[in-house]
Parts: sequence; structure tokens; C-alpha cells
Amino acid sequence: MAAYSHHLFICANVRDPGHRRGSCDPTGDDDLRSAFKKALKRAGLAQSARANFAGCLDQCEHGPVVVIYPQGIWYGSVTEEDVPRIVSETLVNGRILDDLVISDECLNNPDCPHRS
Repeated sequence: MAAYSHHLFICANVRDPGHRRGSCDPTGDDDLRSAFKKALKRAGLAQSARANFAGCLDQCEHGPVVVIYPQGIWYGSVTEEDVPRIVSETLVNGRILDDLVISDECLNNPDCPHRS
């Protein structure tokens, strides 16, 4: 089997409502990952790209979070409505979506201004 061109990790961490760091999948329904799987199939990428469940990616204040490897693209505040655009623009056309990317000043930074 050939290596995947894209491997998406979709945070599905569930926390109690009102948690100070938020929750990437507050309902626990895994709807965002399901939307990615359907979009990959529609785009003909089901064999070359993979959408996986991920536990906490420690970017909670930017959730829901999706990280795309091997490119190392981190997207935050991703909604189901963003999924078709991520697939078509980022996976197919190689464009980073500036409105979703988590800035370098915040990524893995405990002093990120978005943290409470």
C-alpha cells in the first residue's frame, strides 16, 4: 500500500460543558471526522488520504482542531461547513486557508493569548 498523501487528525476530545479550555467534540458524536471521511470519498481521495480520530492535541482554545500531515498544517475552529473547502483547497490544490490556520505564536505555546 502506498503512503497517504494526507493524514488528517481530527480532535474528538470531549470535556464537560463549561470547561475552561473548551471541547473539540462537545457532543461526542464524531460528526467532524465523519464529514471529512465523506468529503474525502466524494473527492476521490478515500484511498490516498485518511481522516483519523485524535485525542487531545493540546490546542483546546482553538478547537475544534484538525492537523494535516505530512504538511504539518494546523487548523482551528473547524466546522463541518469548512470541510469541503479544506478538502478542495488544501488537500487537492495545496493552499493553506489563512482564516483557519493556527498562528505560530499560538501553536504549542502555553502563553498563547487565547488561553484563559
